[in-house]
Amino acid sequence: MNSHQSSSMLKIFLTHYAKNKLSVAAAIVILLFSGAAIFCPLITPYDPDEIDLAQIYQPPSAEHLFGTDMNGRDVFTRVLYGARISMSVGFISSGLAGLIGVLIGALAGFFGGRIDNLLMRLVDLILCIPSFFLLLMVIAMLEPNIYNVMIVIALTSWPGLARMVRAEVLSVRERDFVQAAIALGIGRWRIIWRHIIPNVMAPVFVAITLGVAAAILVESGLSFLGLGVQPPTPSWGNILAQGRSVMQFAWWMTVFPGLAIFITVLGYNLIGEGLRDALDPRLH
Repeated sequence: MNSHQSSSMLKIFLTHYAKNKLSVAAAIVILLFSGAAIFCPLITPYDPDEIDLAQIYQPPSAEHLFGTDMNGRDVFTRVLYGARISMSVGFISSGLAGLIGVLIGALAGFFGGRIDNLLMRLVDLILCIPSFFLLLMVIAMLEPNIYNVMIVIALTSWPGLARMVRAEVLSVRERDFVQAAIALGIGRWRIIWRHIIPNVMAPVFVAITLGVAAAILVESGLSFLGLGVQPPTPSWGNILAQGRSVMQFAWWMTVFPGLAIFITVLGYNLIGEGLRDALDPRLH
């Protein structure tokens, strides 16, 4: 595919994506959230871990936009720094899950036979175990930190993607250009990487985008339970956990991180729907 064809396809994609106003608005909001998370030292003058006992449980004000917590720390600052953690977990874990799912699904769909049977039974085995209980079990055996959380989320969220990729590969494998490559004696691995995988990536991008939202929710849930990112490192889940017992008089400690989770997860879901509509030629 030459550069002219690539630019034409990109223009077509952007044209169809722009038709979904909600998805465009969601993309703008997520970009703003991401920018705020990256440049938070330039946005807020406070340190997320700086304790100021003279400012305990201060309500939202011009000085502290989201109020302060039980240690006098600025909640707005901690929410911004927590966005770094939560979004990093979402991106990295969803990306790892996508890599594993694409590889397993492509191998199963292309080779078939015993390899397909073995890999799909592994997928069925993981899918039959409730994912959150599997997460809790694995995290309980490991040290609860951000790296283990990312790895565990990735290792428990790839089976559904692998099954979807396998179905797409079974369809693509029968097309003329793949059969011609096989007839010409091109190596199987080259066919998989050069011809199969590029033609099944559209639904994969959608699944990975939706997976980011799911991973943020899982990370927030684990941190809320004390099994994820550990204080004093801020994440949206542990900020919520700290505010749970003081909701009666310090509502801002749960409302603002909760809104951040809600808006971010909703935004990624809307972006995923927009990508699905823009990448599916049957909907054009």
